[in-house]
Amino acid sequence: MEQQLSTENNQLSSEEILGLLPHRFPFALIDRVIEHVPGKKAVGLKNVTINEPQFQGHFPERPLMPGVLIVESMAQVGGIIVIQMPDLPKGLFVFAGINNVKFRRPVVPGDQLVITCELLSIKRQRFGKVKGEAHVDGKLVCSGELMFSLVD
Repeated sequence: MEQQLSTENNQLSSEEILGLLPHRFPFALIDRVIEHVPGKKAVGLKNVTINEPQFQGHFPERPLMPGVLIVESMAQVGGIIVIQMPDLPKGLFVFAGINNVKFRRPVVPGDQLVITCELLSIKRQRFGKVKGEAHVDGKLVCSGELMFSLVD
């Protein structure tokens, strides 16, 4: 049975995101999608809170969101685009590569990441590439290109 998605303002709730992506706690990172055009673009929110497990060790005296989790958050927003493409086979899409990822400022508890991803290309219905940017308070914190591949 296919999940019915809300169409109000092209938003997706956390429950709808869980219906689309395979990620679960503690790796379900996207709290809401505030805009999406299936197969083209998505804008998601990640609320960064002090009670997340990574902050116990990264770093106890100065908690900073690890860059790999910022990139993973971007990939999950990109996954919202790819998973809704009607022409693609159903299956698990995973990271195939990252290019030109740059971290520009630290992300700390209390921040809200606003992540925008746009589809750049799909090849052979197996490989996808998205451009992602993450902002906090309107300031760019991370950007790059993320590649996905369908796992057999």
